[in-house]
Amino acid sequence: MDLDSIRELISDDLKATDQLILDRLASDVVLINQIGHYIIGSGGKRLRPMIVLLAARALGYSGGFHIDLAAIVEFIHTATLLHDDVVDGSEQRRSRDTANAVWGNAASVLVGDFLYSRAFEMMVAVDRMAVMRILATATNRIAEGEVLQLLNCNDPDTDETRYREVILRKTATLFEAGARLGGVISDAPEPQSQALADYGRHLGMAFQMTDDVLDYGASDQDIGKNIGDDLAEGKPTLPLIRALEVTTGDTRDMLREVIEQGGAERVDEVRKAIESTDAIAYTARLAKEEAELAKQSLEVLPPSAFRSALAALADFSVDRSF
Repeated sequence: MDLDSIRELISDDLKATDQLILDRLASDVVLINQIGHYIIGSGGKRLRPMIVLLAARALGYSGGFHIDLAAIVEFIHTATLLHDDVVDGSEQRRSRDTANAVWGNAASVLVGDFLYSRAFEMMVAVDRMAVMRILATATNRIAEGEVLQLLNCNDPDTDETRYREVILRKTATLFEAGARLGGVISDAPEPQSQALADYGRHLGMAFQMTDDVLDYGASDQDIGKNIGDDLAEGKPTLPLIRALEVTTGDTRDMLREVIEQGGAERVDEVRKAIESTDAIAYTARLAKEEAELAKQSLEVLPPSAFRSALAALADFSVDRSF
């Protein structure tokens, strides 16, 4: 089952989610509408909303609140993107100029705040304390992940344990929350809700590790952002961490210097150094291990096309080229 087949399986739910997103973006402040529509409509995969929708359907949910939750998760994700791009000074995302590059940092941060507050406004309408608790915890952990990543920047002694902690909080947390929400809204037994949460967490880890592989193994056009952005920020991701572990001499000194000082202009040199090691294969292997753990977590769910689609998303997370 490929990504298009998965989307077709839940096409009505995705259309309803997109419509709700557009409806709830509405504001009488024109700039909010402009930036909100720009970033929401910029061609994202909608992976996180899909997880919410598929998780709920996999447990037989037949109500309508899964649409609200899918839109809420997308708003939270979009708010983090707006804030991340400001913090990172990014100028490209999904092959387009970032909102901060077009409208400036202040406007991007404030519209990100609007999306967060609109998401919590929508949570109140769902009127489930468990939903509030899950998403409040998730947004807090995401913020912690951002701060941890900031602490790791320009630190060549960042190790795999610290890297994993960052991506667990910064990326996997929202995947985990979205999947668990599918169980909560379906009033599923706790073992099934926990299994979905485990699925989402492992999927998020696999997804981010694959992103970090693609930073060095894909073209700008394929992944829709500037190759070398992480290097410019002195951000040690797993391929770079692994390369540092296994290289010696001048190559290792060069990699440490790039992390300490930032070095987007040296991306080709860094790529060559990474390619001379097992760093890409190592990171890809760990991503596949996480994807397999995600699929194993689904075994407690009843068999269905929706469960199969969740498993297929785990495969997509590591087999993709964008």
